[in-house]
Amino acid sequence: MKSFKRAAVTALLLASTAASAQSIDGPEVNWSLSMWGNPRALSAGMEAIAEEVSAKTGGKFNIKVFYGGQLSGARENLDGLQLNAFEGAAICNFYHPGKNPAWMVFSLPFLPLGDPAVDQYVRSKMFEHPAIVADMERWNAMPYLTGLLPQYEILGKGDAPTALADWDGMRVRAGGGLGSAMEALGATKTTLPAGETSTAFQRGAVDAAAFPFTYAHVSFGIAEEADWFTGNLAPGTSECGWVFNKTAYDGLPDQYKTLLMDLRKMGMDVEQAAYAEQDKKNLPMFKETMQEITYSDEDLAKFREVAGQPVWDAWIAANSDKFDAQGLFDAVWDYAEEAKNQ
Repeated sequence: MKSFKRAAVTALLLASTAASAQSIDGPEVNWSLSMWGNPRALSAGMEAIAEEVSAKTGGKFNIKVFYGGQLSGARENLDGLQLNAFEGAAICNFYHPGKNPAWMVFSLPFLPLGDPAVDQYVRSKMFEHPAIVADMERWNAMPYLTGLLPQYEILGKGDAPTALADWDGMRVRAGGGLGSAMEALGATKTTLPAGETSTAFQRGAVDAAAFPFTYAHVSFGIAEEADWFTGNLAPGTSECGWVFNKTAYDGLPDQYKTLLMDLRKMGMDVEQAAYAEQDKKNLPMFKETMQEITYSDEDLAKFREVAGQPVWDAWIAANSDKFDAQGLFDAVWDYAEEAKNQ
């Protein structure tokens, strides 16, 4: 946890947004946010925002993140928001695809989100997209802070899949479009919550697990169980971000709303700094303790051919009656192009 806080402080200083004396007056407000697992890079941005909110309001507006599923299970956070059980929560889109069908666009494979600056721009814009907002409104929630999850890689036990054909029959923890991409290689997907995956490894229930590389593999104990890791598969990512209870947010005074919205950029900078800090520590350890699997350009092109466009087309067709799936998918690429041209 200390390393995440160091990353948060560094990013805060770089962004010239370090905690300062009280500058915003208002009523006393206390918010509780629900999160599974332990403090980690994903939560570093929200923790930094909470610290700044408290500092800017002289301790009158306090946000506390409750970890370990103390307030709600990982799959039930949206239900808790709908019931006004707490004021905010982290959610992972593929934990409950039926609850947030539009959000599943983030888990489609091979989206143009590999560059951190492009990723931040695209996700920030997508969090304002009508279909993404509508998904949350059904649960009395609103999108707030993207988790900016890094590209996924896969860690596993047993025989290493050194060729694409070796994935045939493997049981892989991967959700959404990433899971569909692995199925295209013949793997069997499962969508276990992060906190249950290490136990599944130990019991032999799964052979491999896709997580944001590298921080999540360490945070959830996967690296302790694995024999090998993929170094350049980069099948895509997902969205585990922070959403607020809409009733709670609407009830805030305008100055508190403005403060929260103004701090989103700082929060994302902190997240990315925390991810980068973890990579510096984790990558050498991975290379020392596990076999690294890298694929040829030919293999990667083949993977994208069988698990890219076909998965995109299937997702768009399956959701076209729920929302403008084609338009939502196109928006990701349009925003990525905008980001590159800035």
